[in-house]
Amino acid sequence: MNLSTRQMRAFLQVARIGNFTRAAEQAHITQAGLSILIREMEKQLGCRLFDRTTRVVSLTPAGRRLLPVVERLITDLDDVAAQLGAEGDEARQTLRIAATPLVSSHLLPQVFTTFRQAHPQVSLRLFDADLRDVEALVTAGDADVGLGFFFKAAAGLDRTPVGRFHLMRVAPSADPRASGPATVGSAPWSALRGSELIGLPPGNPIQKVIDQQLAPIGMADAQRPAFNFFGTLISMVEAGFGTAVMPTFAMAACRRHRVRTDVLTAPKVGLDFYRITKRGAQETQAMQAFVATLAKALPALSR
Repeated sequence: MNLSTRQMRAFLQVARIGNFTRAAEQAHITQAGLSILIREMEKQLGCRLFDRTTRVVSLTPAGRRLLPVVERLITDLDDVAAQLGAEGDEARQTLRIAATPLVSSHLLPQVFTTFRQAHPQVSLRLFDADLRDVEALVTAGDADVGLGFFFKAAAGLDRTPVGRFHLMRVAPSADPRASGPATVGSAPWSALRGSELIGLPPGNPIQKVIDQQLAPIGMADAQRPAFNFFGTLISMVEAGFGTAVMPTFAMAACRRHRVRTDVLTAPKVGLDFYRITKRGAQETQAMQAFVATLAKALPALSR
């Protein structure tokens, strides 16, 4: 005996509907084709499965005994096929991440390495862009997750904090021969008095937070030299063009330059680091695992 899934599905259709014509329509085959499948099945089993009259098709005692067995087999087969299909989709999944340049170049490489070791079946794709383009990529569905300092939730996007950084002073190193930051310490905001400051453009949300803290010490100057990217600011500090204030998420980048870094205190100002996703989009297991990996890695990357 070698019953096929086509025969068993045909048997179930006729048993449930009680009519060969309607069962054939439901199965999208001809009535003659359906009848052949049932006859072949009956021949292999050596018994009739249906009693046929001009009006009614009903199961024989043998058909009634067979029905629950076939139902169980087909249900189990469909369940396993669905699970394997879901696992196949996960295996072929690509997770698209959009992030600002410094996050992309100094925070994510280590996170990507850790994630790929634990989830080799997931392909990661990175888009490095400015903050507005990160939002646009997620909104358009071209990126699954966006990362950055999003101070306001944009329309159509969900915003969730995944880490917290503090503002720090980045100053030229006292030792020009040093290959990394001369020290990692702390300093009050008042220590910035008399410093030649450089920063981000005045309209940048992070710079606005910085200027709120600089105002009480008389250092909020919209005319100071401004640069669009933290990487540029760090290089300009190293070259002696001034001192900058930025979040500690730039600590990893600072370690590659001859600069001094001090967390600013009195007050110690924190900034939430967010992930954004398109509202209503399905959150996959790969996405959840990546965000968990990122959240675990961020504290060490800001020290």
